[in-house]
Amino acid sequence: MTSEMAVENALDLAVRRLERALTLLEQRVGQRITEAGATGGAAFEEDRAQLAAELDQARARERALEEAGAAASGALAAAIAEIRAALGEPAEA
Repeated sequence: MTSEMAVENALDLAVRRLERALTLLEQRVGQRITEAGATGGAAFEEDRAQLAAELDQARARERALEEAGAAASGALAAAIAEIRAALGEPAEA
């Protein structure tokens, strides 16, 4: 075997090892991306569910405040009517 052939064989061997290492690296990166996507998706769904629950709670509070405001407005109107009646003022239409 000549020294040129030995260099070519060594170079071929190095190229094959590099190709094998790149293939393994690509597989591992692909696996990590898949794992990260699965984990990130679950976290996103948890955040979305929590935000939806908080929105539902805020809407319920809004409805309760609207109902309380309407009740207070009705009570105030009744009180004004009673005061006017006590003062002998005519009732407004």
